[in-house]
Amino acid sequence: MPSLLTWLLLPLSWLYAGVMAVRNALYRSGVKPSTRFAEVPVINVGNLRVGGTGKTPHVAWVVAWLQAQGQRPALLSRGYGRRTRGYRRATTADTAATIGDEPLQQFRHFGSQVAVAVSEDRVAGIRQLLQEAPAATAVVLDDAYQHRRVKPTVNILLTEQERPFYEDFVLPAGRLRESRAGAVRADVVVVTKCPAYLSATIRQEIARRIERYTRPAVPVLFSCYHYGAAVPLTAKAPPEPGSEVVVLTGIAQPEPLLEHLRSAGYRVVYHARFPDHHVFTAAELWELTAQLAPGQSVLTTQKDAARLLEPTLAAVVADMPVFYIPIEVRFLADGEARLAALLTPYFQPHAVV
Repeated sequence: MPSLLTWLLLPLSWLYAGVMAVRNALYRSGVKPSTRFAEVPVINVGNLRVGGTGKTPHVAWVVAWLQAQGQRPALLSRGYGRRTRGYRRATTADTAATIGDEPLQQFRHFGSQVAVAVSEDRVAGIRQLLQEAPAATAVVLDDAYQHRRVKPTVNILLTEQERPFYEDFVLPAGRLRESRAGAVRADVVVVTKCPAYLSATIRQEIARRIERYTRPAVPVLFSCYHYGAAVPLTAKAPPEPGSEVVVLTGIAQPEPLLEHLRSAGYRVVYHARFPDHHVFTAAELWELTAQLAPGQSVLTTQKDAARLLEPTLAAVVADMPVFYIPIEVRFLADGEARLAALLTPYFQPHAVV
């Protein structure tokens, strides 16, 4: 049930939604141009909501799937939170400050096998990236659903199972960047952060409500997180289940991680929670270190770990028992096969894109 504040803010939401609707209509009519790239398929992974839908692990899934098919994907992101501007190709010298935490995480994960770059201007960014990585056979866009200047080959729309777009409102009354009608541009919708045991009945009901906003026959898939074992940032032994841990996060939705840690047997004694993309300071980490009791460890996310490895924090982190929990995406039911069936035709030798 919407709160009183939500109702009070709705007039502003209607105004914002109207502005976005006019903008979308200008792109749809061709008054404002969208660029389609004939050189390679462009796969966009995005959402309607501000933050927290699981874009980073889903982007990683798409990149890994393309590699498994023998493709050579490149990855382009805006580089949210970085302190630089313009196009920048990721190198081993980059940090979260220069390219953003999520691109840095992807670069460190895939290494030299995947060209990773950031650019606010996705059109110019794709062109530059294809010049620098001419062997690329696909470009994966991270979070460009509202970047209408690029017309993707495939638009993958993500929405959280606990916070679906069809129950949300446009900013500032809610968290949507545009109205629910924006889902009509999706070629596939993935409902993220589902419990692995989500029943077929609930999946069917969610799909039915999503299909009110999508084009006919657009697939609605469901995914969950699979958490890996704790990985040390420094040469220290990871904590065993049953150990007391402090959780450090600077992400939009830390609840699934906390639920996983508790279900895995860790005893969470404190959660140092910061806003999404928070730039950690040495003082904050020293304060956290001072609160650690003997035998306790700090657990964080892979995205947060990218920011903890900033050179200015290296001396602090070196003395801390910090570990990150890797995440990968797994699809429920036949979701992986259906998404693969949607993507595969664009990579056949004689496919028409």
